[in-house]
Amino acid sequence: MKRLIRLAQSGDKRAKEELLARLRAKLSGMARYYARCSNEDYDDLLGEAWLAALEALEVTDVTIGQPEQYLLKRARWRILDHIKWAKRRGQAEPLESDDIAQVEDMSPQVVDTALVDDVDKQLSATQQVVLRELLKGQTWREIAQVVGCSSANVAYHVRQIRRQCHGLLDHAPA
Repeated sequence: MKRLIRLAQSGDKRAKEELLARLRAKLSGMARYYARCSNEDYDDLLGEAWLAALEALEVTDVTIGQPEQYLLKRARWRILDHIKWAKRRGQAEPLESDDIAQVEDMSPQVVDTALVDDVDKQLSATQQVVLRELLKGQTWREIAQVVGCSSANVAYHVRQIRRQCHGLLDHAPA
């Protein structure tokens, strides 16, 4: 198996196909099991498993342990992450612009649409994208993929957006 993985890493198409054929039954069984346990779509979970296995193939060190188990472990982690994020997305409904007042993290006060427009005008282009994605109900990780940064950067932008909101609320007429 180690030789097969080395060949697949070097770009040998036949080796890669054989490796994928050997992993197919295990990944399929894993996706089927977790789909049954979590009520998630089997095809989505299988796709996530394949993605993780193929990504992990590039960085697999065949000199350590059992590389096949490493590929399967990465696939399992990806499936579990997918299930976790799917559950979180299912709990939170996407927000509309005029529902921003219901977002507890933004402000405990009532925020109207005009305030959202005022905030939006004062934000950088990246912060506007972050705000728009937050209003859609996206997670920080999903927003990071859209913006092309890390989730820590998204957290920074969210803090800046909050400051803008609080600043406008402090100066709003009573």
